[in-house]
Amino acid sequence: MDLQEIGKFIKVQRKSKGLTQVQLAEKLNLSEKTISKWECGNGFPDASLMLPLCEVLEISANELLSGKLLASDEYKEQAESNLIKLKSEQERNHKFLLTIENILGYMASIVCLILIFVASLVDMPVWLRILLIIVGLIHLIVAIHFCLIIEKDAGYYECQHCHNKYIPTYKQVLFAMHFGKTRYMKCPKCNKKSWQKKVIK
Repeated sequence: MDLQEIGKFIKVQRKSKGLTQVQLAEKLNLSEKTISKWECGNGFPDASLMLPLCEVLEISANELLSGKLLASDEYKEQAESNLIKLKSEQERNHKFLLTIENILGYMASIVCLILIFVASLVDMPVWLRILLIIVGLIHLIVAIHFCLIIEKDAGYYECQHCHNKYIPTYKQVLFAMHFGKTRYMKCPKCNKKSWQKKVIK
């Protein structure tokens, strides 16, 4: 998606409807700053705002994503192109999140181990030793929580029996036996358990 082109398109359509940035913002329950950001190409409406914006500007979501008004003969072709672009962007975001998960997990483990080693090896009062261990464990637990949220939401798991791709619940991810990005879980479609690999596509 070309945010600059989409921004210019939003601006042109807003002006064609005789709306100021303030008036458009009021119709969408947003700030004028948000509209200005979109029109400058520094942001894009999230999913919950796309349809209301399209309704106000009297355009389709496909035209919004294309950054131009579409003739009926190019509508389908442009829709497919937009879907491919959105899918590619989603895959990039999922890969980025999984990288963040790895970094967060390793860093939290290292910090926890350092604090435990310091508490074990350095001469200090007992209360301080206990405090260091507790801080290290809390740090690790919080990091694991965020890692599990990313693990659940980024990408999909694929059942080895029916090849269904799905997003598991937080509880499934939390309690499933795992090895790296492979977890032993029950597929919601065929109800069979298998070692399911994380897939991005």
